[in-house]
Amino acid sequence: MNGQKKCEGCRQRHDCREVYGKLGEADGASVTLSVVIAFLSPIVVFVVCLAAVERAAGLFTARVVLRTTFGVVSAVAATLAWILVAARINKRISKKSGDQIIREPGARLSGDK
Repeated sequence: MNGQKKCEGCRQRHDCREVYGKLGEADGASVTLSVVIAFLSPIVVFVVCLAAVERAAGLFTARVVLRTTFGVVSAVAATLAWILVAARINKRISKKSGDQIIREPGARLSGDK
């Protein structure tokens, strides 16, 4: 195993194993939904809004620069609005699961007090 070869000469290898073992056993809420809301959804909102506004603006004007400018400005505004909404959603999600994640603030992983 490559990982064990790296740890052979380390003085803290036993502490590392204990810490990673404790981290692997830790109970906690999944962060997948928070990650999707925080990182992926703003990108999706920007792209969808940009495409929709450019297509709609194409019905009103033939000037490409005007369509692109209006599309980008609208997409940025919609993305900023979504970020504010997503922050509230994320706050509610973390508030519900916060009690489960933090049991003892300041507690050490090794269990020493």
